Amino acid sequence: MKQRITILLILIMLLSVFTGCKQEPVNTGTEPAQQSEHTDTDNNGICDDCGISVLVNLDFYAVNDLHGKLLDTTTSQIGVDEMSTYLRRAYFAEENMILLSSGDMWQGSAESNLTRGLIMTDWMNELDFAAMTLGNHEFDWGEAYIHANKEIAEFPFLGINIYSRNTNSRVEYCDSSVVIEKGGIQIGIIGAMGDCYSSIASDHTKEIYFVVGDELTELVKAEAQRLRQEGVDYILYSIHDGYGGKDFSDKISKNVLSSYYDVELSDGYVDLVFEAHTHQFYVKQDQYGVYHMQGGGDNTGISYVDVDYNIANGSSTVNNAEYIGSEKYRSFSDDPVVQDLLTKYDDQVSIAWEELGYNSQNRSSEELRQIAANLYYEKGMELWGQDYDIVLGGGFFTVRAPGFLEMGTVQYAELMMMFPFDNYLVLCSVKGRDLRDKFFETGNENYFIGYGDYGELVRQSLDPNATYYVVVDTYTSTYGPNKLTEIVRYEQDLFTRDLIAEYLRQGKME
Repeated sequence: MKQRITILLILIMLLSVFTGCKQEPVNTGTEPAQQSEHTDTDNNGICDDCGISVLVNLDFYAVNDLHGKLLDTTTSQIGVDEMSTYLRRAYFAEENMILLSSGDMWQGSAESNLTRGLIMTDWMNELDFAAMTLGNHEFDWGEAYIHANKEIAEFPFLGINIYSRNTNSRVEYCDSSVVIEKGGIQIGIIGAMGDCYSSIASDHTKEIYFVVGDELTELVKAEAQRLRQEGVDYILYSIHDGYGGKDFSDKISKNVLSSYYDVELSDGYVDLVFEAHTHQFYVKQDQYGVYHMQGGGDNTGISYVDVDYNIANGSSTVNNAEYIGSEKYRSFSDDPVVQDLLTKYDDQVSIAWEELGYNSQNRSSEELRQIAANLYYEKGMELWGQDYDIVLGGGFFTVRAPGFLEMGTVQYAELMMMFPFDNYLVLCSVKGRDLRDKFFETGNENYFIGYGDYGELVRQSLDPNATYYVVVDTYTSTYGPNKLTEIVRYEQDLFTRDLIAEYLRQGKME
């Protein structure tokens, strides 16, 4: 018997010499080969000569627009406790797992806002993220806090097209790409910001600009070519922008893509695209067969792709591409990492658990925004009403997830989650014609206004050439098309959520 085994091993060794393959230990055909000398002309995943598998399996997971949702703040808004457990199980089950983010990770919850994103960056460290593309809301507190988060991040921030106005080159806190190795495969990740100027308060974009359109395409092409020349096998493109429609087909046209992605990039430059910003969930293929994916927003889901990479011929096959909704993991046990982080940052976040008062009914986004507009007017009258005839208060308002205020006792954390933006109150002047077009007769459903008797009088007898005074916040005042001129800014930490918090303390929602 021993003689037969010896003869068999000699034959295998001789066979490897004649075939030119570096023979691995005896392989049943299910274990991936790790040598590039193999051939697979029929692309069946088996070496033509030695008969072993030449496929390396890669599992990609991506999250986007998490907006700091670390905790189960309300019954309808879950945190990452259960997602963390799900992802750790995936790490255990899958040998070559890659986890990344396509942006908007920090801003949007009490625990993240109060730590200026640090608690979320720490969470990403714990979950071993490979990279994070910066999103527009990473700029909501200014560049200083991006630097602060970068100091503790154990992964790179990506933004190939985020440029400094002073140097006209990429900002120092962003890399154009990163290369990681999994299963012997070199994987390049290129990150870019979409054309998201209108989603950032202009106060925070004075020192930066985004290269977009054809120029962005050329940047990504050049970076992909460089990576290929340096031996990178597979390239991901993570862009903080995406499809915003409601088409549920599995194909996406060149015309639809053109607003944020040049389909030429799919012709040999990038192999897979993870998207963000629009809070949609989809799995689509373009005309070249490249997948485009987005995982919703506010912890509604994860994008997942299972890929086989063929080391013999450099081809790749997507075995599965899917959106994994939070319903798949929301019943999982909580990962203790969340509680550990809350303990670590307790001094900063404890204010979030203040109970403000009782809310007697579920209140919709529309009702909350109208309350906010009324409070802007009242506060403006208190601050500046003695010196200025103020017409109205209000402006552009959105209510973030979950989009309504639940009946019951309200904590400050709930208001911070729904109104996370640190926009200061501002007294502005405006010409009558613009007051009419931008406020009284606006077609923008996100504009809400509150006013008293004087405002009603102006509305009925508006002079298009006269100058009037309004109270808005810095997001509305710095938006150029509104044609507002800032008179004075109330630079105290009194934001939309704080006005509503006081409204609750006074028992006005009981």
